[in-house]
Amino acid sequence: MTAPLTCLVTGATGYIGGRLVPELLAAGHRVRCLARDPGRLRDQPWRARVEAARGDVTRPETLAGALDGVDVAYYLVHSLGTGPGFEATDRQAARDFGAAARAAGVRRIVYLGGLVPSGVPLARLSPHLRSRAEVGQQLRDSGVPTAELRAAVIIGSGSASFEMLRYLTERLPVMVTPRWVNTRIQPIAVRDVLRHLVAVADLPPEVNRSFDLGGPDILTYRQMMQGYARVAALPPRLILPTPLLTPWLSSHWVGLVTPVPNSIARPLVESLRHEVVCSERDIALYSPDPPDGPVGFDRAVELALRRIRDAEVSTHWSSASLPGAPSDPLPTDPDWAGGSLYQDVQELRVPAPPETVWRVVEGIGGDNGWYSFPLAWAVRGRLDRLVGGIGLRRGRRDPARLRVGDPLDFWRVEEVDSGRLLRLRAEMRLPGLAWLEISVAPDGNGGTHYRQRALFHPHGLAGHVYWWSVAPFHSVVFGNMARNITGQVPTDRRRRQPR
Repeated sequence: MTAPLTCLVTGATGYIGGRLVPELLAAGHRVRCLARDPGRLRDQPWRARVEAARGDVTRPETLAGALDGVDVAYYLVHSLGTGPGFEATDRQAARDFGAAARAAGVRRIVYLGGLVPSGVPLARLSPHLRSRAEVGQQLRDSGVPTAELRAAVIIGSGSASFEMLRYLTERLPVMVTPRWVNTRIQPIAVRDVLRHLVAVADLPPEVNRSFDLGGPDILTYRQMMQGYARVAALPPRLILPTPLLTPWLSSHWVGLVTPVPNSIARPLVESLRHEVVCSERDIALYSPDPPDGPVGFDRAVELALRRIRDAEVSTHWSSASLPGAPSDPLPTDPDWAGGSLYQDVQELRVPAPPETVWRVVEGIGGDNGWYSFPLAWAVRGRLDRLVGGIGLRRGRRDPARLRVGDPLDFWRVEEVDSGRLLRLRAEMRLPGLAWLEISVAPDGNGGTHYRQRALFHPHGLAGHVYWWSVAPFHSVVFGNMARNITGQVPTDRRRRQPR
């Protein structure tokens, strides 16, 4: 590299983008992040070292300013879904981004796509893989030299593929599985993907092509599950393939067993119908392997499990909002004029300092649960998954700390004011928009004033019916939640409440 480059990273709130940014900074590059809501970047440890630009690849009018002065543009956005029209939307977004990059004088585009099976016509690929290939073609045809890196299964803490593998293996010692467990795959460690992404920023200008990425091991999905069990010190799994499980049924099976919802599991499963093995290794000409070689499958699993155990998962597959998830800001009453707004408010005094209460509040969800009526929360999560939602098993990125944009079961962190306020926005399937807000403040007597608000903005008649149908349970669920959260404050840290 002759000089630092100015790099634009799209998808910086996502799994790969959030990990690429610090790698580019470590390589000496200047980084600008494109985000629909730059506020989602606020709590990233690298936020002070990057520029943030508000923009959306599906709105071309927002791209010119973001691309101004950029040398290398990383295109790391893609619809991970099968909704109607997503392929056309992705093609148009790539076409518009390429045109905007050319107009801005960008020297190179780098795109991370999917490994395409050798010899399989485009029409026979899964919609997800076909769309990824089409996006790469649009970018290569843009007039801006493009490096399209194609990877299959990425193994790393928090990746959707790894979480699917992990939970299937850990939760099912005996599995009746689809035929795709015998499909050969060439997985790659996330650290090798990031290494290649950084290296191709400085490719010669004549390079405009795709590169296959893969690790040193070629395995069937069955071998990957057995390999995971071996590294995780689990007994060997009994795996019984059957031709009866279609990709649609398989996605529901995956959605039932793992935290990955059906909407994401289905494109991942459909992509496993074909063998995905590298047909060339030309990337090594520009991004040579390290002295100890690329990371193998067992080592990648070991590293991922270590990060999970040490609570060092910097990004998660659910870091990016799901398609169709609500993004409306919280109505800031009392002057809000957006229609009905239902509330359930719980307030308590706690004979302990706010910082002690806050530690319990910030640890909510995930393995700690929701401190009230676990069966009701579990049933609500299962109902959500039955209608294609994310359910309750998405968990937390970190067991103790929260930051803006983090997933938290079927909520997303919309605001964190450390020691004072936590606001969550629901991403479950609802006929309206919902928030849960918890605040702590000194009560003037050495204790804490705890305030909890559940808010719901109904959409249409169905929204009103929904609210009033669950209203009778609010005093049980939310009332107990407030009492149980405050009851978790360590007794040896409490202070006597004045009489």
